[in-house]
Parts: sequence; structure tokens; C-alpha cells
Amino acid sequence: MTGDDYTLLDSGNGRKLERFGKYILSRPCSQAVWAPQMSVEEWDKADASFSREQENKWSYRNQLPDQWEIEVSGIRFKLAPTDFGHLGIFPEQRPFWNWIQTTLQPHVTHSLNPQILKPKVLNLFAYSGGSTLAAAKAGASVCHLDASKGMVAWARENAALSGLEQAPIRWIVEDVKKFLLREQKRGSRYEGIILDPPSFGRGTKGEVFKIEETIVPLLHECRSLLSDRPLFLLFSCHTPGFSPLVMGHLIEQAMDGLKGSIQVGEMTLSGTTAVFEVPSGTFAQWVSSHE
Repeated sequence: MTGDDYTLLDSGNGRKLERFGKYILSRPCSQAVWAPQMSVEEWDKADASFSREQENKWSYRNQLPDQWEIEVSGIRFKLAPTDFGHLGIFPEQRPFWNWIQTTLQPHVTHSLNPQILKPKVLNLFAYSGGSTLAAAKAGASVCHLDASKGMVAWARENAALSGLEQAPIRWIVEDVKKFLLREQKRGSRYEGIILDPPSFGRGTKGEVFKIEETIVPLLHECRSLLSDRPLFLLFSCHTPGFSPLVMGHLIEQAMDGLKGSIQVGEMTLSGTTAVFEVPSGTFAQWVSSHE
């Protein structure tokens, strides 16, 4: 699962310098308050730079294509510069895409017996589908949910690029809270649940999502959808104040009574060992300890 087309080249002065395939981009990064390690001349070679001080504007040294493809953790992604400085991938999630595949593979049956079902994974706030495709690549059956019709379409493009267009993936455009309630009524159950909620968002019909008000009931609703033999719950976020300690407390309460272990930490962008890692959010993982 190596040979990725992404790397962090440098950071500092409130910015990060990254390589996405053959293109080098400079983008804002408020956490990078230290000084860059590379020279100004090296930074100035970036193909494109995004600035929030100039009304969210890209500037180009070399014109970027409207879209291009890269491979990360064995998954192919379509990238395209957006008006918000995003590209269609959050590479700080890369370690999770590797972890999801490694965690699921021992539990995926290769039996021809149709009565033996694949593990089911639910991916909430699923964006462009990195975790969805990691689970599908490992052989799981996946439900991919996002409130943005455009992002679900983008994720489906990534599935096709990754050779997973025929994989057992349900593509759902819906408000998360409404979907979880319906899944409970239907008696749906999952062996793994992944969620990367925003700090603030709106559902398909304008429903307001505020993480501070919603996260506790949301995690408990996720707990109620886990099967009798759950494998994992992976919770990540980018909300200031949600430290690893906070994340751990939330998961410990939500998973109370289930046998398993909890790991917490920072998500980071990384390059070579000489490059400073950039903090990019936090995570908490619960992994079952059942035999």
C-alpha cells in the first residue's frame, strides 16, 4: 500500500507545500506557525497557490488541468481545484485507508457459500469516498452517505477509477441524523462504522448540524447500529477544541459495555522524515476484542 502520489514537501509561515502527482501546490495551513525549511525560491516553484486573503483565489505559475488523477493507499482519486482550496482528497486520512484495509481483510470471507456474508461498513460524512473505497477494496459491503449530491457523484467517479464500480456499495444522499433513525427502524446492522463529521453543516433540506450539540447522540446512534459482532468504530474530526482526550472520552462513553480497546491521536500530514509533520485534526478508534 505504498507508492502514493501524495507527499508533504514543507510547511511554515501559515502555509503547506504539497505534491499531488506531478503538481506542487501551496495552500493555507493555520497550524504551521513555524518557519519553512525550504527556501523561498523552492516555494515559488509551486505550480499553483491558493489564498484566502484574496477572496479565496487560486493563482497559477503553471496552469493546472481542470482535473487529474492520483493514487493513494491503492485508491485512485480524481482531483480538481475548488473555490475553497480543496482538491477532493484529505490526505491526512491516508493512514486510516491503510488501517481499514488491514483491519477488514482477515474478516472477509472468500468462501463461495452465499450464506456467509461480508462485513458491512457504514461511512458517514463520506466526502469523496476514500474510506468507502478502502473498505470495499478489502472486500466489505459498504454504505456511503453524504449530504452533498455532488460529492457522492465524485465518490462514484473515484470508485470507477479504482476498479470498484461493481463493488457492493450503497450510495446515499441524505441527512445523517434522518438516515440513522431510518436504519434503526429497519433493523440494519454494521460491523464497522466510520464518521468524519464537520464542525458545522447542512443536510439535504437545510438541516443544521453543529458538532458540539450533535456528536453525543450521533455516537450513541452509531453504537446502536453495530452488529452483535462489531469490528470497529473510527471517529475523526477537524474541530478546534476536540483534542485526543476529548475524542477518547466521547468514544469511551459511546462504547461503554462493549469489549474493546480505544486509541486516540492526532491526524497529520507527513512527508519524509526530515519534513515537519502538520497537525490536521484528531481521531479516536474503538476496536473490538472479541475472538
